[in-house]
Amino acid sequence: MTDLNPVIAKVTDRIIARSAPRRAAYLELMDRQREAGTNRGNLSCGNLAHGFAASGEDKPAIRTGAAMNIGIVTSYNDMLSAHQPYGRYPEQIKLFAREVGVTAQVAGGVPAMCDGVTQGQAGMDLSLFSRDNIAQGTVIALSHAMFEGALLLGICDKIVPGLLIGALRFGHLPQILIPAGPMPSGLANKEKQRVRQLYAEGKATRDELLEAEAASYHGAGTCTFYGTANSNQMMMELMGLHIPGSAFTNPGTKLRQELTRAATHRIAEIGWDGGDYRPLARCIDEKAIVNAAIGLLATGGSTNHAIHLPAIARAAGIVIDWQDFDELSHAVPLLARVYPNGAGDVNNFHAAGGIGYVVRELLAAGLLHGDVLTVGGTMADYGYEPVLQDVIAGESRGPVPSSADRPPLSPGITSLAWRPAPEISRDDTMLRPVAAPFSPDGGMRLLAGNLGRAIIKTSAVAEDRWTIEAPCRIFDDQNQVLTAFKAGDLDRDLVVVVRFQGPRANGMPELHKLTPALGVLQDKGYRVALLTDGRMSGASGKVPAVIHLSPEALPGPDGISGPLAYLQDGDIVRICAVNGEVVALVDEAGWAARQPAAAPPPAVGVGRELFALFRHHADEAEKGGSAVLAAMESVI
Repeated sequence: MTDLNPVIAKVTDRIIARSAPRRAAYLELMDRQREAGTNRGNLSCGNLAHGFAASGEDKPAIRTGAAMNIGIVTSYNDMLSAHQPYGRYPEQIKLFAREVGVTAQVAGGVPAMCDGVTQGQAGMDLSLFSRDNIAQGTVIALSHAMFEGALLLGICDKIVPGLLIGALRFGHLPQILIPAGPMPSGLANKEKQRVRQLYAEGKATRDELLEAEAASYHGAGTCTFYGTANSNQMMMELMGLHIPGSAFTNPGTKLRQELTRAATHRIAEIGWDGGDYRPLARCIDEKAIVNAAIGLLATGGSTNHAIHLPAIARAAGIVIDWQDFDELSHAVPLLARVYPNGAGDVNNFHAAGGIGYVVRELLAAGLLHGDVLTVGGTMADYGYEPVLQDVIAGESRGPVPSSADRPPLSPGITSLAWRPAPEISRDDTMLRPVAAPFSPDGGMRLLAGNLGRAIIKTSAVAEDRWTIEAPCRIFDDQNQVLTAFKAGDLDRDLVVVVRFQGPRANGMPELHKLTPALGVLQDKGYRVALLTDGRMSGASGKVPAVIHLSPEALPGPDGISGPLAYLQDGDIVRICAVNGEVVALVDEAGWAARQPAAAPPPAVGVGRELFALFRHHADEAEKGGSAVLAAMESVI
């Protein structure tokens, strides 16, 4: 086996050392929960009777405690394409559970909002904090102490991180995430992008734009571009929290159903009363977190996970920062180009070899931790792809995707099999080997300077745009940017600054609405970039976007404003992804004499006022931009 890359080893060791006190405290808490608290054996007769009163044919099994009871936490709603498939999953899971002599109940539901619907709207201000709300909802669902394991049904941007943050408070339970898969490919994403830019220039009508969008987002499943939702699914595979190969199988297929069945059977096998106990707290360790970051870098995934992954890690007592991302990025090559980093979508990526190919390549090159505890076997098992037995009769290794020295994965499923992911990419415009990557660099870098610390994603940006030095134009709202764009006031080299967009200011909305306008300016030949203390998007594209700038412009608890509040129109700003710089080229004396800009008043309406408590207590983006985690760490 190839030795682990020394940079990955160094970063991992640093994270382990940095996390040691919090990690030890977390694991001790999980051990106490298993021994003394959250289990059916400690419920009174009245408690227990309430818990099984409506359980129908499963009532006797739940009552006696003779078999595992699985809690289902679901993010189902039928307004959002990605979550609509989950409507029938609880019924299916209950049937699949009975096949192996266990039971299942819906423990609770959590909200699932879509940045695609709220993008550029007032509701986007709730987006990031919906993750904290989902975490709290997950905790409430599992707090009834009725369950010996859990299945988590969630797929999109804040939903998966929120589910994990909450589920990790019950880390003594084995838990598996079940995806629903991407919708089949519709209108090519490049064509959708072209129509968006034409509309921004006034060269396409609203009806033409709507037709293009509807042809792209056309059915059940996640959006097909490689944004935060699909990056979530990749990370769950790289952390070993899915049944191997589950991420990108389309909804409504027989294979999708069999993978859900396999997850249900598998959770019954890894409970605490058996010989293969795999609690979530032990699956998500420092190495699993590093593996998730490596997968993100190797596939050009969403910048949003520079916020979400530190938050997930903190919930498990692990501390990871943007320096870790930056160093890993210099060691991990870019193996995939999926839109917006390339022409094809996640279905094309999956067809080319997908996550199985990526895992095998990374493991073979010593670029991934192979010795992590996964829900589905070993990390090497994630280098296999699931198929139906009748599809590959005569070539399958059978229903066991790993070595024969452990119990079979879902032995009752005779129709499901795994075969090795392809050794050679089926499409080298989508997927390449470590020996011939698209780039030797993972493409997510830390920028630092007198304006703070920020993230830039370079994997979709042409190298001649990695350094931009230009006068800045200051805005406090993305709609102000679009007004200036439509008036022709931005037709020049410039750095567009949008401030007071951090977690404490307004909940850190994505500014993806700016993408078409900035793309038009760049296509005209201008050297442009975005600089913001907000988020851009999981689909950050061809325009350099310096995002998540911390500290944010709004004054912190100490009353001190972030450097972004001191910038003025016309200041020269230098952004350099090569040297890792984000600086205002202003003399120190002049800078020191400035007063910070006043923040706009908090927005109200659309329920934003109910999230004031989250905004008030949120910490900086590099820690995850979370209120609930900041509060949690003050008491444990």
